[in-house]
Amino acid sequence: MCRTSIYDARNNLSNFVKIAESGEPVELTRYDKPVAVIISYEEYKHKDEKPSLIARINKLKEKYADVLSDEGIPLGPKVYADPNRVIFEE
Repeated sequence: MCRTSIYDARNNLSNFVKIAESGEPVELTRYDKPVAVIISYEEYKHKDEKPSLIARINKLKEKYADVLSDEGIPLGPKVYADPNRVIFEE
């Protein structure tokens, strides 16, 4: 990723747009802190088409629902230790 200041980008915008068109994002900074990114139009257009993480997880849940289901698995009762119980050993 190319990184430059906003001041430098303002003076050389066409060069940074060419870099972004070639597929490399250009990070714009102000006082060495990133504030914006220049990306190609193709990358911008495809950004919304990518499924979100939650959508991908839900798709995997549907695909492996039979494996993830816990029906039919015998589970014992949950037993929790009593914090008030005091045991004396001799």
